[in-house]
Amino acid sequence: MSTTVLDRTTPSGTSGKPAAHPRGTRFLLLLAVFVCAACGLVYELALTALGSYLIGNSVMQTSVVISVMVFAMGIGSLAAKPLQRRAVGAFALVEILLALVGGLSVLILYVAFAWLRLYMPAMVVVSFVVGLLVGAEIPLLMTLLQRIRRQEAGSAVADMFAADYVGALVGGLCFPLLLLPAFGQLKGALVVGAVNAVAGVVVVLWIFRRETRRVVRNGLLAGAAAVLGLLATVYVLADDIEVTARQQLYRDPIVHAETTPYQDIVVTRSTAFTGQPDTRLFLNGDLQFSSVDEYRYHEALVHPALSGKRSSVLVLGGGDALALREVLRYDDVERVTLVDLDPAMTRLAHDFAPLRALNDDALSDPRVTVVHADAFNWLRDATGRYDAVLIDFPDPDTAALAKLYSVEFYHLLGRVLTPDSRVMVQGGSPFFAPKSYWSIAATIGEAGYATTPYQIDVPSFGNWGFVLASPGAGGAPPPLRLAARTPPLRFLDEDVLAAATVFPVDRRRQDVRASTLMDPAVLEYTRHEWQNY
Repeated sequence: MSTTVLDRTTPSGTSGKPAAHPRGTRFLLLLAVFVCAACGLVYELALTALGSYLIGNSVMQTSVVISVMVFAMGIGSLAAKPLQRRAVGAFALVEILLALVGGLSVLILYVAFAWLRLYMPAMVVVSFVVGLLVGAEIPLLMTLLQRIRRQEAGSAVADMFAADYVGALVGGLCFPLLLLPAFGQLKGALVVGAVNAVAGVVVVLWIFRRETRRVVRNGLLAGAAAVLGLLATVYVLADDIEVTARQQLYRDPIVHAETTPYQDIVVTRSTAFTGQPDTRLFLNGDLQFSSVDEYRYHEALVHPALSGKRSSVLVLGGGDALALREVLRYDDVERVTLVDLDPAMTRLAHDFAPLRALNDDALSDPRVTVVHADAFNWLRDATGRYDAVLIDFPDPDTAALAKLYSVEFYHLLGRVLTPDSRVMVQGGSPFFAPKSYWSIAATIGEAGYATTPYQIDVPSFGNWGFVLASPGAGGAPPPLRLAARTPPLRFLDEDVLAAATVFPVDRRRQDVRASTLMDPAVLEYTRHEWQNY
């Protein structure tokens, strides 16, 4: 092989034999394969996770990212065929570009979402470019492996893909267990980009330093150094960039923001039209409450369910502890178990002064036990019995949430109920999402409960619905009432509850499907109805 622009092979390369390399260089190259594969999978996971946080619809986000990337990998592999004669320089250049695009991918998409409102087109383009570069790695790395030591094609492919797949495993585990908790999404992608540049460029150029022209080698190293410098600069500025971009998404000033392995948590604070402070909690961009009128929602959620026996209460979701605050106003409540997936949410409710003031420091009450677990899985192993259950999950706009509104979930819930238990489920908006709301009611009924649907007005949300349920399909619907010794309330009374069961003609019970794990109808309804709001 004659000298090329990017590579200069040794005489042995001219004769078709691999150049001589010190022992261990092949292992070092396979290690580079391992690291690059881990980085590639992290980029893929980062793109799908970001889409799930910003847009929701995690199944669609995952499908689009994986499909586009796999397609682009095939194109990249074909595009790399002419570059195999210049494999060292070509591979180093591919890794420089991959480190740059992959490292900045989260930032690019966040900016596209916050300022340009072009998230989906940007995601497709970024996924395609990352997939194109990842696909180009394999044929080039295969060529480099053969330069070190000739092998039968099958053996070489086996070695290559073993390192590649094990690297993907490690990258897939590191993303949720290490990168997200330690760095967050934006900084985590930058760190991976830097690792990618070092492993893919410096290691390979060092292994083949005698076969690459000095000017080319120095140019590629300078390019890698420039990318590392850019990634480091963005890393230093990442917090400011993220705050600025995030603030574009919210009307009011942000006073707290964090991204956890489960969700994006944002708290804003401003002065409402009434002149009082307005603290708002958003999860993945969706409003959870406004301090101006949250009492309306939480009184409606809690007090009708506690009109019967209430010595033991189970709260599923509700990590902000506002429903818990209402429960603890009853002196005869002896124990409350709160099950919430995200420790960061309950920690915020306990430690962040504005939230702690709103929930009356409910999480410090000795009657409360907090469990951090997925409610579906927790119910599978639960053994206790509860007089009242309050279900305060976000709306079922993702597959993970839809399972918490399924027939199977309500069947599991039956294990912790007594014959006289009362269950309250927040059901979304009968006005904005009537099919979703009535699907939730139908699902509860399908699971063997008698139900009483009702709706109220919460100014921050609009019209909002709940479903009061009791075990025993075919039995009398549970009466919607307040306890004889209900503490003083700001919104609810018996007249309001009597009116709440009356739905307008255009929002009365609809013919919709119940939702199951295999047929998450409520997810379909929710996505379709809320996309216009």
